[in-house]
Amino acid sequence: MTPGAYVRLDHDTVKIEIEREVRLQVPLLHLGGITCFGNVLLSPAIIHRCAEDGRSLVLLDGSGRFKARMVGKTSGNVLLRRAQHDAAVNPERTIAIARNCVAGKLQNARQVTLRAGREATSDEDAAALAAAARRIADTVRRLSTCESTDQIRGYEGEASRTYFSVLNRMIRSERDEFHFSGRVRRPPIGRTNALLSFLYALLLNDCVAACEGVGLDPQVGFLHTLRPGRPALALDLIEEFRAYVADRLMLTLINRQQLRPNDFEMLPGGAARLTDSARKRVVVAYQERKQTEVRHPVLERTIPLGIVPHVQAQLLARHLRGDLAAYPPFRAR
Repeated sequence: MTPGAYVRLDHDTVKIEIEREVRLQVPLLHLGGITCFGNVLLSPAIIHRCAEDGRSLVLLDGSGRFKARMVGKTSGNVLLRRAQHDAAVNPERTIAIARNCVAGKLQNARQVTLRAGREATSDEDAAALAAAARRIADTVRRLSTCESTDQIRGYEGEASRTYFSVLNRMIRSERDEFHFSGRVRRPPIGRTNALLSFLYALLLNDCVAACEGVGLDPQVGFLHTLRPGRPALALDLIEEFRAYVADRLMLTLINRQQLRPNDFEMLPGGAARLTDSARKRVVVAYQERKQTEVRHPVLERTIPLGIVPHVQAQLLARHLRGDLAAYPPFRAR
């Protein structure tokens, strides 16, 4: 993340140099991938080795916006990708997968809302959060009646508006400075939107890697429409994790005052961005969050949270191959 850092390979050790001084060295086998923020230099040797080993190498700008991903040889079974493409043009299968993705997203958003209601410090906040959780639950029930992906997207949008309308009530520390009045992305308006955008960018990279890791095409999705250069399937997958992974981490960082208002740079028009030091702390907190042990409802065993996107991509692949009757979304307990 340090501007001007140089990442190189020395035998089987990755070394990071800043101003020609080695600041960090890590055995390559301990790394699942490398993500570079901003002006970071990479040696040809590390690029080639990551390509050969199938390690992800992602380039982001200083704000965490995706710029590029290095892709080596095509992995996975071509028959799996053909099954994915066939399902994407089959309305019945597309609706079924999209419905389950949204159901998982809304169930997890409801759990975050209920948790925040239990921890609320005022009766007014608790009542508003409980009411929002009921409305989200009602939307989940109505998903079973959807007959088109447009209808599913409509219900998803309705529930998301409900969820975001009470997100500000989940913020208990320095609420005026971290005030959240709605999701605004380009550019992110306010400190909370800036933090959410950064965390969502990190999470999306993990979901793209999960899709590629099992041999799925991250560009061909079911809930999100296809556009050139858009990782539609990864965007489908991320929906199940936004609230449980990113939003909960955002609330933890703010409510525990691990991030303060002066950790953000305020830009013209109300936009905000994390300072360099704050961005590093958020990345560390995100990696620690991924180490949290969770009970997976399908596997019926405890696994690190960071592995769950890969498990979900594998379950989707099994469904597309015909090994599972339906795609089971991740629902936090």
